[in-house]
Amino acid sequence: MDKTFFDDTPRGRQLQAFDRLLDVMDDLREKCPWDRKQTLESLRHLTIEETYELSDAILKQDMPEIKKEIGDLMLHMVFYAKIASEQKAFDMADVLNSLCEKLIFRHPHIYGDVTADTEEEVKKNWEQLKLKEGNKSVLGGVPSSLPALVKAMRIQEKARGAGFDWDDKSQVWEKVQEELGEFEQEFNVQDITTIDKQRATAEFGDLLFSLINFARFVDINPEEALERTNLKFIDRFQYLETEATKDGKKLQDMSLEEMDFYWNKAKNK
Repeated sequence: MDKTFFDDTPRGRQLQAFDRLLDVMDDLREKCPWDRKQTLESLRHLTIEETYELSDAILKQDMPEIKKEIGDLMLHMVFYAKIASEQKAFDMADVLNSLCEKLIFRHPHIYGDVTADTEEEVKKNWEQLKLKEGNKSVLGGVPSSLPALVKAMRIQEKARGAGFDWDDKSQVWEKVQEELGEFEQEFNVQDITTIDKQRATAEFGDLLFSLINFARFVDINPEEALERTNLKFIDRFQYLETEATKDGKKLQDMSLEEMDFYWNKAKNK
């Protein structure tokens, strides 16, 4: 195919690069035994893994790695469209045109005569338009396979888009205190064997949900916050392991007080 129709503008170079990717995908699907074998189902778990790798790179603000992981995900999107085109279901043009049409429809404040001056107004319009598209529930678009913490955040955001939300963060904090009290009450017993595990689990879930709600109100992403704490704990614990080994000590033989010495050094480094 003659590629001379691509000009040397930034948009022209982008289109040329995407066209090149489509050509490479065609070649791989035809000539590579592994690529020929792949199906929508076989790629699914790999796509999930690549998404988490992109998430890790974003948290680390590692721009070269972000570029790499975006590329990996882009490959998967092109791969899915290629397989679908072989099945006469749709192709990449259908995917992109459908996306453009959806974005135009859901942004009437840009492409129509609707007014939306704030982020909240945009979100509210978005959810109302999704209902017009045939969704039976505002919460219907929340994937059932999302991790529970992320799912709680999305549920709350979508409920807010429908107008179901607290007025200010003080009310949400009162709810957190209420749920904390109810959770504490389940464990406020002399004999631990009398604890109702099912009720305690339910109360703990309510407490987490209310904390996620408060985080949303103060513009904290709870998934990102927890992952940053995970990474911080890993860094400090591995420092503890390394420094203890340098001093000829084994963790299994150390007291908690000895471990705390290294832990505090890790916090201060």
